[in-house]
Amino acid sequence: MLPSFSYVTDHTGFRGTIKNSPSDFTVTEIEVPQHLLRDTRAESLQKAPLEQSTPGQQQPNELSAESPGLCAQGCPGAVPSPSEQDTSGAGGDCSASRNKKQREGEPELNPGLGEGHVLDSLLGKPMSERLHQFACGMKDTWDLDRDAGGGAGEFSLGPVLDKKSRASLHSAVRQKFPFLVTVTKGNEMIVKGNGDYRELCQLVTEKETSDFFKFLEAKLENSTFSFEPDGDKEHRKVVHHFINRKFGKLLETKSFTVSDVSDQPNMSIMVRFREKGWSRKRSAGGFKEKQDLYTAFTLQKENLETLEAISFLAAELGVLPSDFSYTGIKDKKAITYQPMVVKKVTPERLKEIGSKMEKKGIRIHNIHSTCQHLRLGQLKGNHFDIVVRDLKHHSHDSSADLKMRISEAMENVETKGFVNYYGPQRFGQGQNVQTDQIGLALLNEKMVKAVKLFFTPEDTDDPVNNAKRYFLQTEDAKGALVMLPEFKVREKMLLRALHRYGVNHEGCTKGWLNIPHSMRIFYVHAYCSKIWNETTSYRLKIYGSKVVEGDLVFSEENDESNFLNDKVHVVTAAEELANKYSINQVVLPMVGHSIKYPSNKVGQWYQERLSKDELQMCKFRVSPLQLNIPGCYRPILKNVQNLSYFFEVNEKAIKIEDSHLNESKVSLHISFDLDPSCYATVCLREIMKCDF
Repeated sequence: MLPSFSYVTDHTGFRGTIKNSPSDFTVTEIEVPQHLLRDTRAESLQKAPLEQSTPGQQQPNELSAESPGLCAQGCPGAVPSPSEQDTSGAGGDCSASRNKKQREGEPELNPGLGEGHVLDSLLGKPMSERLHQFACGMKDTWDLDRDAGGGAGEFSLGPVLDKKSRASLHSAVRQKFPFLVTVTKGNEMIVKGNGDYRELCQLVTEKETSDFFKFLEAKLENSTFSFEPDGDKEHRKVVHHFINRKFGKLLETKSFTVSDVSDQPNMSIMVRFREKGWSRKRSAGGFKEKQDLYTAFTLQKENLETLEAISFLAAELGVLPSDFSYTGIKDKKAITYQPMVVKKVTPERLKEIGSKMEKKGIRIHNIHSTCQHLRLGQLKGNHFDIVVRDLKHHSHDSSADLKMRISEAMENVETKGFVNYYGPQRFGQGQNVQTDQIGLALLNEKMVKAVKLFFTPEDTDDPVNNAKRYFLQTEDAKGALVMLPEFKVREKMLLRALHRYGVNHEGCTKGWLNIPHSMRIFYVHAYCSKIWNETTSYRLKIYGSKVVEGDLVFSEENDESNFLNDKVHVVTAAEELANKYSINQVVLPMVGHSIKYPSNKVGQWYQERLSKDELQMCKFRVSPLQLNIPGCYRPILKNVQNLSYFFEVNEKAIKIEDSHLNESKVSLHISFDLDPSCYATVCLREIMKCDF
């Protein structure tokens, strides 16, 4: 699993096998209590105006069982959700400050009498700059939190008494920052994130989304807006439906024939304002327009990836995979339980598909209505029930007392913890191409290489791998599309774009843009995770468990700061001499553009390692793909909670009185809890001293 990687404990360990069947590995998500969710949201709303300003900052509304500012499920160390979208590519100048270079991928606003100067005159420069900081913070929140939407925080512009001034301010804010909306509460003006903007980003490019909302806000008589040519009829239907559902009282849409960049006939969607006096009947369901319908449930899956299970559910319910929200990805070869929320589906409709889903390894429990989606990282942790079979001594262990070996292993890890590596499933264990290889190609902007790595098949004869094999051999995207099963959503989205634009650098770039941001950034984060694993092994190899000058530690003294880097302290020579910190406080950065590195040999090693992959000049912003990687910090060590175990013989739990276990008949049942973003297989590796 993790060859040549380090251990923090020194016991002998033992051998055994795990995941002999999915029922041998059960994962149950530990939910955050609802009263804590409410308190945290309220706190984030109060703090939002001044806190959300710096790229890479872990936002205050990010829920995590980790220490503030450290890696948990919602940061780059974790797997994002299908609906996560990057908003850093368009709409408003959100550079870290007005004196710094503008962020890559964002259209620059014209100077002079532009919206920024209008805002300065309407608000005054100090308030205008605070609004600018909030907007940048909102963008970075959306980078890290796939479903931040309109609920990620609010910013008050204060009371604006004059009605004409309020109207001017509404228009100026929305033109400058189309990803924000403004509302009036009494005389007070409130600014928050635009959830409709985020949803449209899942369907079209960021630039199209930004231009569409600017067109919508301008409300110029007889004006029209056209999306880019789109030859996919089903995709055009989805865009038509979105605009009709969200803006049907104001806008109407029509598909018409255009010539694309190759002077070939294609179809495009045109949008225009409805004539005055047109009215829309109330929908049959009686729901108010823009009112979202959410249904919560517990997803039980067996031998399925989380995203694969969502694809099955989405196809059966007739919604998008991005309409599902959840707090984290669970193991494939296991039985897992996790809360989930689906949008635009009633509880009754979800109940109808229950029996059909069981045939695919999915069961749906605890179905009920709710009022909001879930966010990545919004969990307390995971509970694991694991069966280890085929128990044996290590080949180098001459002891006859296997029970003692197991007992000392449990005590050691419970006391000292384990090295907090990313587990093998992070990288696609056993696959011909691992996810970090695709991430490296994307960071180097080798788009065609990344596509071909993505479609590299496994050595099996099945519809999915046959379609991948066919595509690599022929570059016939349309033919591969026909061969792929419907539930392979990512592959189909990418192939549709390749069919439209071709398998070249430009076409592959547009292909990657055609899949959700969370899928693009997932591969980059896998590469960052690999570097973190290698760096941790190097750090433990040269310094061991001693905290040395230049190490980074999480600082409780700066707990009130809202900036990620303020929470991380560089150990001084005097602090090393005084043994002020323990190894449990040491963190290492996940590479990105807004983190600081250790100021010792470890920091130098980071640079050398990135140079090896031709990333020495990497800014960790891939503008063509609208990817922004600020980085974060992850503790070297983690502790296991509520660890317990027992032995079982012949499927009946008994108390083992004899120290000399009959290896062939006895299995070991282990139960424990882990924080978010921690891997049970990594914890087991520390316990057993063997790789899986």
